[in-house]
Amino acid sequence: MRERSRSMDFNHDSSLDTTQNLKKTLVEERSLWRIGGLEGLLRALRPSERLVLYALSVLLAVSVLALLAGLNSSVSVTVPAPGGELIEGQVGSARFINPILTISQADEDISKLVYSGLMRSHPYGIIPDLAESYEISEDGTTYTFTLREGATFHDGTPVTADDVLFTVAAAQNPDIKSPRRADWDGVQVSSPDARTIVFKLAHAYAPFIENTALGILPKHVWKDVPAAEFPFSPANTHPIGSGPFRIETVSTDATGSATRYALVPFKDFTLGPPYLKRITFIFYPNQDEMLKAFDAGKIDAVAGVTPADLRGLKRSNFDFVHVPLPRVFGVFFNQSHATVLADASVRQALEAAVDKKYLVDSVLGGYGASLEGPIPPGVLGATQPAVSGPYVAKTASEPTNATTTYATDARAVLTRGGWTFDEAKEVWTKKKTELSFTIATADEPELVATVNALAEAWRLAGIKVTVQVYSLSELNTSVIRPRQYDAILFGEVVGRTADLFAFWHSSQRNDPGLNLSLYANSRVDSLLTQARATNDTQDREELYKQFAATVAKDDPAIFLYAPEFLYVVPKGMHGIALGALTSASERFLNVYQWYTDTEEVWSIFAK
Repeated sequence: MRERSRSMDFNHDSSLDTTQNLKKTLVEERSLWRIGGLEGLLRALRPSERLVLYALSVLLAVSVLALLAGLNSSVSVTVPAPGGELIEGQVGSARFINPILTISQADEDISKLVYSGLMRSHPYGIIPDLAESYEISEDGTTYTFTLREGATFHDGTPVTADDVLFTVAAAQNPDIKSPRRADWDGVQVSSPDARTIVFKLAHAYAPFIENTALGILPKHVWKDVPAAEFPFSPANTHPIGSGPFRIETVSTDATGSATRYALVPFKDFTLGPPYLKRITFIFYPNQDEMLKAFDAGKIDAVAGVTPADLRGLKRSNFDFVHVPLPRVFGVFFNQSHATVLADASVRQALEAAVDKKYLVDSVLGGYGASLEGPIPPGVLGATQPAVSGPYVAKTASEPTNATTTYATDARAVLTRGGWTFDEAKEVWTKKKTELSFTIATADEPELVATVNALAEAWRLAGIKVTVQVYSLSELNTSVIRPRQYDAILFGEVVGRTADLFAFWHSSQRNDPGLNLSLYANSRVDSLLTQARATNDTQDREELYKQFAATVAKDDPAIFLYAPEFLYVVPKGMHGIALGALTSASERFLNVYQWYTDTEEVWSIFAK
């Protein structure tokens, strides 16, 4: 029995070994087949069959890659990326990079980059900046702002309500002589806590919200500077703010005047870090030197150029952005100074003789909008979008219509108004009164070109006119302020809030008011008063439409054109949005969104 058991055990062990060997053999054969079998299969195929197999394999690989690429494309988007820079030329130098002291264009431009306010005037409206939120009382006299948590100045110091109170007090201080003082006259400001600021107005004033875009000064930097020393503080040329860019370096000449400012992004800017890695300003003594530097490639951006400047540039590798300015250029009649202009038919004839399109083409190079009323484009209704692209020289239209239709129309208006043209004396008369007057303007190239074109059009209609050109300072002191003119060609900076009170309310007929037509209409007074106290945008726009219609019936002025703001920029600069610019420095309102570089990211990660 033991022998048999031993024999059975032996047989059992042998069976196990055999089974394991068989499994091992099968595994080895399968592995060999995978390697050798495929090679054998390929050797067994004819050359043409192998070629087809290879082609199908490549096609399969390409299809898989295309499928993956398509999938990636369908879920990814192109977004702005950090990088790129802007080098801009400036005429003059920067001395007061301080929001309550800015004087020059360079001051204002750099201040817009360095400082931020409670609110920020965006190209398409006004948005919170340092403020997290705000409320306006029902009667429109109380504005309450709450600061964002974590808002800081460039040196890392937190922005608090004390900084806001300090800035407003400095703007109101008569000893500091801030150009912004009028914006804050009569405004009471208080702070119940470190993040809350309350402004109290004597009367409702809807445009006040724009005033809160004033850049906030850091109290810890300025608190020990006496009012009399404000203009002389080093903090004016080496400023610390909370805006989208901070000062990196300042270069000066032997006299200490700045020749170059380099700014870099402030990563903790409340609305997000800017994309551009640097903005540099280089200063030049005059416009000609700056334009030469542009042609030489030393700078790649110039703001506020004229059509004549553009035509004279030798470089062609640039883009330019343009948008109508919220300004009204026109001829304003002083009917009390020249009684002949009190005749409605005379004012109507003077306008009928003017070819406004020809003025825009010949004086503005086609970059402007002709006007039929006191409200410029981009103020009521949809904001005028900026147009960006290569510069295209526009050909001025010939004034053929001005010599025929326009002059004929003007003569017909005068005839219907009871005026008779004396062929011998070449003058219009009515009840022994001759139709003649003078028109004054400033010694600025575009204004001089405009007034000469107007005078020529009126003379073609038989109307006698004498042109008087003054320096801007003399025009202001000797002509505008004492209202010593028959008619004046001038411009009004209306701004995005369209506060037309100062230009057309009867209370503004005398200096320092800007009612250059000395216009008085009780209905217009009422409409303007209501409009500036109305916070509802639609209601305010409706009031202004009624105002414009009423003014049109009285013909107190000839509204000519609104020029465009022209900004030369490097090719590939994206994101620039220009709304209704009150000043050239407002081109930087959305500078933190400008970019040159892009990247592809999945849409779920896009901002």
